[in-house]
Amino acid sequence: MILHITSRQDWSDAQANGEYSAPSLAAEGFIHFSTKAQALHVANAFYRGRTDLVLLMVDESRLKPELKWEPPAGPPADSISQADLFPHVFGPINLEAVIAVRDFQPNPATGLFDESLTASF
Repeated sequence: MILHITSRQDWSDAQANGEYSAPSLAAEGFIHFSTKAQALHVANAFYRGRTDLVLLMVDESRLKPELKWEPPAGPPADSISQADLFPHVFGPINLEAVIAVRDFQPNPATGLFDESLTASF
């Protein structure tokens, strides 16, 4: 399973359109994904303060577009190693590959995304 962080609105738009796409697909040629171990680091590096997020849980065996494991795009953020490989998907996500969608909110006490968000999967 691979994970993607997006807004509730973008997920709602995807359901209406029949597929999910992210701005990075047009800008970089792929959609950024994470593993369970990487998701919290990514969330805290790039989505801090956001309260409108969901986490898409994707079964990579159901994906129609190509999946590649690559180093982080651009300079890595704190707690993200340049040596770490991330899943990148090279096309819009077919909705049948999305096996679950979970609310993804930071801990209100700390403002950070923490292990309680990913403990159930």
